[in-house]
Amino acid sequence: MLLLSNALVFDGSGADPVRGSLLVDDERISAIGENIPAGNFQTLDCTGLALAPGFIDLHSHSDLQVLEGRREKLEQGVTLEVVGNCGFSPYPFLHDAAALREFGAGILGRDDDGWGWPDASSYLKILSSSPSSNSALSLIGHGSLRTAVCGPAQRAPSAVELDRMAGLLADSLDAGCVGFSTGLMYAPGSAANPEELQHLCRVVAKRGKLYATHMRSYAAGLLDATHEQIDLARRTGCRLQISHLQAAGRANWQLQRPTLDAIEAARRDGIDIEFDIYPYQCGSTVLTQFLPQAALDGGVHDLINRLRDSGKRKAVFDSMTGDPARWNDVTISSVASETNAALIGKTVAAIAALRGEDPRAAVLDILVEEEGAVNVVSFNQSEDNLRELITHPLCSVITDGFYVKGKPHPRLYGTFPELLGTLVRDRRWLSLSEAIHKSTAKPAARLNLPDRGLLKPGAIADIVVFDPDRISSAATYEAPAAHPAGIAHVLKAGKIIHSGAKQ
Repeated sequence: MLLLSNALVFDGSGADPVRGSLLVDDERISAIGENIPAGNFQTLDCTGLALAPGFIDLHSHSDLQVLEGRREKLEQGVTLEVVGNCGFSPYPFLHDAAALREFGAGILGRDDDGWGWPDASSYLKILSSSPSSNSALSLIGHGSLRTAVCGPAQRAPSAVELDRMAGLLADSLDAGCVGFSTGLMYAPGSAANPEELQHLCRVVAKRGKLYATHMRSYAAGLLDATHEQIDLARRTGCRLQISHLQAAGRANWQLQRPTLDAIEAARRDGIDIEFDIYPYQCGSTVLTQFLPQAALDGGVHDLINRLRDSGKRKAVFDSMTGDPARWNDVTISSVASETNAALIGKTVAAIAALRGEDPRAAVLDILVEEEGAVNVVSFNQSEDNLRELITHPLCSVITDGFYVKGKPHPRLYGTFPELLGTLVRDRRWLSLSEAIHKSTAKPAARLNLPDRGLLKPGAIADIVVFDPDRISSAATYEAPAAHPAGIAHVLKAGKIIHSGAKQ
């Protein structure tokens, strides 16, 4: 038994903290209070420190890295993360994994031939026995599912194909997936019509699982995209989680409030809808995201062939409309080759100026040079909009972190310390109790996990011990791979699995 004594205890509910001690018996919490009877306990003195439930990352892309024992999430206090988001999961495939790997490499962070599972059961089996200290649950990704059945083509599935997709989805959910995700800005998922999505979401609703969506647009089409998802939830009864909600791009910031109005109205109408966001104004994605997704019909290989054909390249170039100034907000974070390594850290606008060409031409050139394998960090939203989102009662906090061959977004290393340090302690946007609730009990409720996300007798003893005065992230866009400060200990199922530097 382990006694965590003399701590400030945040139970995860959003209630004010209490001063006391917490007793762990085997994997679970057995008592919390000021006067726990004396016993033959191992004791960890937590004077000057706070306790919180282990942070739950509802939206992660560590599908492959969680199998490798990576510790970036653990070191910031994450004890459970949900992978398979934005339509990307490392399963299923029906014949060989080549098409799945081509589809998922940019987000899942691996372009080698060493990954891919034929079904959810195979992946979940290895996930349950992985060396990672934090736990992971998986959504099945629509893009991966669609690629398995229809290939990379941008077309509607046949009736037979749609039934096959629904069957694979049902099998995956029954095998233990906690839900289903779509990435409707990413080909080939971007080709899905309402009938396809309704057919699949009815499978999800029947099993009471979560449906998480990277919507069709977070820019000029944000409001229409939100209404599409609300209508989908209304028609199917699925539990809807809008992933990383934001109004992306300076020209679109004014769309956030009407979007929230629509979400709040849907909630009042009885639709089970919430959303999540990371505590940063910048996001991260693949460079192909800035193309019309029809250009990716047939996959990345076909895209590169199109861009090497002058006529087809011109068609893609001409369709890349929008404010030219936005390329000042898009920074290259990863490339595949050493030849272009110097591009990492430069904006598309700066690269275009150096090359003496239009930024759109620079984007197409870089994609051809790197065979499509380019990641970016993009400045997306205003500080006021971020504050409105992260303090909203329907919001959970996520990392949306993924690995790249270059400079990842700092959220991979510092999301929760950034939340509790910068946004809570320094800016005072929300209370520490509220921020912890958005990182623990709220995501646990979305996942229907009654014994996680709260510090209470009988709950699994996933616990973060931290210094409220020191917790912070040192990760920056220039140097993201920095360890957070102020995390004293992380417990997983009652065992201390990480201890930070001496507090």
